[in-house]
Parts: sequence; structure tokens; C-alpha cells
Amino acid sequence: MALTLYYHPLSSFCWKALIALYECKAEFTPRLVNLGDPEDAAAFKAIWPVRKFPVLQNGDQVTPESTIIIEYLAQHYPAAKLIPSDPERAREVRLWDRVIDMHVHLPMQKFTIDALRPQGAKDPMGVESARETLRTAYALLDKQVSTWVVGDEFTMADCAAFPALYYANIAEPIGAEHASLLAYLERLRIRPSIARVFKEAEPYFHMLPLKPKSGGQ
Repeated sequence: MALTLYYHPLSSFCWKALIALYECKAEFTPRLVNLGDPEDAAAFKAIWPVRKFPVLQNGDQVTPESTIIIEYLAQHYPAAKLIPSDPERAREVRLWDRVIDMHVHLPMQKFTIDALRPQGAKDPMGVESARETLRTAYALLDKQVSTWVVGDEFTMADCAAFPALYYANIAEPIGAEHASLLAYLERLRIRPSIARVFKEAEPYFHMLPLKPKSGGQ
């Protein structure tokens, strides 16, 4: 397969897809998209009119959305076991992937969006609502995680978890009362696929409105 990933190195959903690609040891061409460049933005819009990344392309086949990209990879690289072959466990992995995306990933992005708003256009109520959602999600995940989100095998849910939790922990720090979740985040941080994604993103961290901690902490 001649895979091309259209992405941005700071995008949390792109991190999710990149982690999966590295877990699968898939050969692909990374194509950084600069939406601030009219020509680049137009070229990307011709591929995916919604203009949201990541997008994975294989010839004429275009696969958007991080979860669907991982579903595609799981089909073509089953040895990586990103989605279990057992239907019951596969459904559980898909459940926690959605929980993480909806209740960690999206609320976390509210903080970034608000930081980019000019004075007078801030949304403190929206930010506080996102904060409460994150706190609820932290407690839920703290009870769920063992070695990984679903048992002892690294899956799609874990691909989703690191970028969501890493950025969320900057916006709304995970408290010491969630010791299991903090230990899980550290296990994620040192996994080779994730460490690689993080290292590749570091040169761009100065562009973030919410400043990350060094070394993936």
C-alpha cells in the first residue's frame, strides 16, 4: 500500500492516527498540511472538503477521521491487534475509544479554542463545563484502566488516550487522587510508538496556546 497521511504535528487526533501507524509498522508518507497557506489549504480541500485532519490516502481511497483510519489499519495490519478479534472485546475497545474522544478529546479542545479567542470573546461558562466533563472522565478512566484501557493488550483505545490525556492534563491537571490514571499516562508516555510521536511534535510546541511540559511529563 502507498499510504499518505495528511496531518499536523500538534493535532491530538493526528497523534492518535500516528501512534496507530507506528504500532502497525506501516510504511507511509507524512504530509504536513498548513491550512494557513491558501495553496496548501486548497489542495487539502480537494482531497477532503471538510478540511479536518488526519486523512489517510491510499491511491484513490481517502479515509478521514482518526477512529476510521485505525479501523482501516486494523483490517490491513491485524498483527498489531489494535482491535481484538473477539467481538465482545472489540466492542469494549470501540466503546472506550468513543468515551475518550467524546469526553476527554473534545472537552480538552475547548480550552485551546478559548485560549485563541480575543479578549471580550472568551467563553468562561463553556470552559467550566469542559472542566467538569474532564473531571468526570478522569474518575471514570481511573477505575477502568489496568495495564491498558481494555485489559493487557494495547488497542485503539490507548491510541486515543495518550494525546487526549496529555493535552487535557495541561489544561486541567489530573489530581493525585487518580493514581491509577497517572500511572497509566506514564506507561503510555514511554511506549515507543508514543515516544516517537511526541518527539516529532516537540519542535512545534512553541506554537501551542497552552504550553506543554517538557519530556512528555
